[in-house]
Amino acid sequence: MRGCGLKVAMVLGAVVVLVAAVVVVVAYTRGSVKTPGCTVALPGDGATAYTFTPEQMNNAATISAVGTKMGLPAHAATVALATALQESKLRNLEGGDRDSVGLFQQRPSQGWGTIAQLRDPVYAATEFYEKLEKLPNWETLPITVAAQAVQRSGVPDAYAQWEPQGRAMAAAFNGQFPAALTCRNLTLAAPADVAGAATAELGTAGLSGPHPAAQGWTYATWLVGRAEALGVDKVSFAGRTWTAESGAWADDAAAGQDLSLHQTAAAQVSE
Repeated sequence: MRGCGLKVAMVLGAVVVLVAAVVVVVAYTRGSVKTPGCTVALPGDGATAYTFTPEQMNNAATISAVGTKMGLPAHAATVALATALQESKLRNLEGGDRDSVGLFQQRPSQGWGTIAQLRDPVYAATEFYEKLEKLPNWETLPITVAAQAVQRSGVPDAYAQWEPQGRAMAAAFNGQFPAALTCRNLTLAAPADVAGAATAELGTAGLSGPHPAAQGWTYATWLVGRAEALGVDKVSFAGRTWTAESGAWADDAAAGQDLSLHQTAAAQVSE
């Protein structure tokens, strides 16, 4: 009898697991489970679009913004983003090969800085760009060649595979294409210091107000990329508005031409 009871319990357990699995599949099929994501899609780029996690896009926004603050062209951001994609998949890693750390897997033992410094995305990106700028004719070097010259990786050609993604993100974050970045199904953090983050990354706290088109879209795209971390739930510029609720940009005559933003009152999950 004990063996029979054990068999019944095992069958019931299997049924419960199967039912749970079916519920999950049905939930995804019906769209009740929504995956967070940020997508870059450039006009005229056919059906090509690149989707990343909000964490990855948050880090990409910071990397590109630091290049903007330093007065560097989009090409520099392309090199940096392709490098970070290869080294860390745009995640701020606590460790890596030997003493490598952070977005670029820079090594304290190689003079890049302390572990604490290299875990700071602004510091890490700044260090990368400063070394990139020292390369002769870096502006004309192929992406993978420039990245390898800075990183000195054991796999020198690996950066090339990330060039399309890096180039698309760099174009969006440098304001070359309006509304090229969307983020959806975000879990918004409590409102953070947008002005402080903008000053550290973009070199200005003056985001709201009128801007030339490219600059305005640079700021607006950065806000969308950093929305989850900064608690931003609405961004408007040039007659278009992105909301965390919709996860998309839409024409909005009431928004006006100036850049404006809104932060959620408290941490929340976008539906």
